[in-house]
Amino acid sequence: MTLLNANRQNKRGLTASLLIMPATAFVVLSLLLPMAILFRYSLNAFVPGKFMVDALTADNYIKFFTDPYYASVLFRTIRVASICTIFCLIIGFPLAYVLARTQSHFKNLLIIAVVLPLFVGNAVRAAGWMVSLGNKGAFNQSMIALGFIDAPIEIMYTELAVLLGIIAVNLPFMVLTLQSVIESIPRHVEEAAFSLGAPPLKMFWLVLWPLAIPGILAGTILTFILAMNAYATPVLLGGPKFQMMGTLIYGQFAQQNNWPFGGAISFILMTTTLFLTLIAQAFVTNKK
Repeated sequence: MTLLNANRQNKRGLTASLLIMPATAFVVLSLLLPMAILFRYSLNAFVPGKFMVDALTADNYIKFFTDPYYASVLFRTIRVASICTIFCLIIGFPLAYVLARTQSHFKNLLIIAVVLPLFVGNAVRAAGWMVSLGNKGAFNQSMIALGFIDAPIEIMYTELAVLLGIIAVNLPFMVLTLQSVIESIPRHVEEAAFSLGAPPLKMFWLVLWPLAIPGILAGTILTFILAMNAYATPVLLGGPKFQMMGTLIYGQFAQQNNWPFGGAISFILMTTTLFLTLIAQAFVTNKK
């Protein structure tokens, strides 16, 4: 009997292996292989006029970390991504809770309203923010008409404009992630906390927040990664002087044809994002 069970388990394991082989092959060919090629490029040397010279050197990485300009771009990217993630969580949690707990017949319409912005590309949404935040845009003209300000406020081509744009892009991902997790939390758990005399804030902090940690972790990781790799929004709302890692990488590949340095910046961005994500995951897990 034991031998029969072992044979069945082996067959199930073999079947599972065969089922995941296509996905594994796709990931290797479409993701890992290009990354390996790009990493090899990052170790080459760049010679103007010769495009790229085969070498095995860490000069591109040394150049990035020894130049204050590139280091400042990395820290700016981390700062912007962190602020956007925090605001997405603060704004998105109440909205996700309402969507998860509402019994209204319009619930599906509310979910569609959250998803609807994802049907529009980031560049189009950034263009909409440009129209709204410009000196003659809807925001400034409305404020002037209401008498709150006398002259337009310079918002375009600032960090504030980039923050607003990235938050608007990433907020639906946070809301949808949290909503699915909050829906799985039984409502009677909250009612039990209230019946024991817990005020709303205490119930939220001691009951709802710990149970929603998986969704919070997934949502923050997703929004942080998206913010770290943002390109269209910083270009359109930040202008040419506001550099983030995404725009810096594009400049090296498309404008300066410096593929070795562009590859090095790409791997620095990927490594930094992965490292910060693992730190955040470990911190949240320990808090549980």
